[in-house]
Amino acid sequence: MRETVSSKVFRWVVVVVLTVFTAVPLYVMITSSMKPLSDVQGAFTWWPTNITFQPFIDMWSTVPLLSYFVNSVIVSTAATVLSLIIAVFAAYAVSRYRFKGRSVFTTTVLSTQMFPGVLFLLPLFLIFVNINQAVGIQLVGTRWGLVITYLTFALPFAIWMLAGYFDGIPRELDEAAMVDGSGPMGALWHVVLPAAKPGLIAVAIYSFMTSWGEVLFASVMTTDENRTLAVGLQLYSTQTNVYWNQIMAASLVVSIPIVVAFLLLQRNFVAGLTAGAVK
Repeated sequence: MRETVSSKVFRWVVVVVLTVFTAVPLYVMITSSMKPLSDVQGAFTWWPTNITFQPFIDMWSTVPLLSYFVNSVIVSTAATVLSLIIAVFAAYAVSRYRFKGRSVFTTTVLSTQMFPGVLFLLPLFLIFVNINQAVGIQLVGTRWGLVITYLTFALPFAIWMLAGYFDGIPRELDEAAMVDGSGPMGALWHVVLPAAKPGLIAVAIYSFMTSWGEVLFASVMTTDENRTLAVGLQLYSTQTNVYWNQIMAASLVVSIPIVVAFLLLQRNFVAGLTAGAVK
C-alpha cells in the first residue's frame, strides 16, 4: 500500500515538530552551561558570547555533587538488582503455576499502578517510623530505606511485565529441562532466563531510571549524608542566588549514565517492553 503525498507531509511535519520540541530545551541547557552566570541571568541569547567551561568545574565545589552521585548510584543499583531478583521469582510463579489467590495477586499488583506515588508517601513514612520504634531498625534517612521505597514502585510493573514475557516462552522448554534432570530452579536458570533476556533488560532499565530521577520520596527519606542527585541539584539555588549555569552543567553530567545505558540497550529495551506488553 503506497503512502500518499499528504500522509508523507503530515509525517514529516510531526517529526520536525517533535524534534524541535526535544532539541530546543536541550540546546538551551547546553549553551546555558557554557555561559558565565551574569550572561545567564541577563537577556537571553541563543549563542553564548563568552564561552566558558568554568561551570563544569565549579559545580563540584558549590555542592557535594560527587557524594550525591555516589548515593544515587548505590541506591539505584541496589533497587534495580533487588527488584529484578524478586520480580523474576514472582513472575515465574505466576506464569508457571496455578495456585489459590493467583488472580487476586496479579490483579492487586496491576491495580497499584492506578494510584499516584504521592499517596504512599505518608503511609511509608509512618511504617518506617513504627519499625524503628518496634525493632530499632532505622529506615528513615538511610539508603536502605530509600531502596525499599523504590521497590514499591518498580516491583508491580516488573512482575506484571515479566509474567507476560514468561507466558510467551513455551512450557515445553521447562519440561524438556526437567526431563534432562533439572528441577524448577534449573529450568528457570538455564532455559527461561536466557530466553527472557530482553524482558530482564527492560525491567532493569525501568527500575534504574525510576530510582535515578525520583525527587519526592528522596527529599523526605534522606538526610544531608545520603541525599541523592535529584534532590542535591536543588542546592544550587540559595537564598541569595541561583547558579543557573552550574545547574545546567550538573544536569548534563548526571544524565550521562542514563543516556549511555539507554543507547547501549535500546534494542533490548524496546523488544522487552513490546513483548511483555502483548503476551
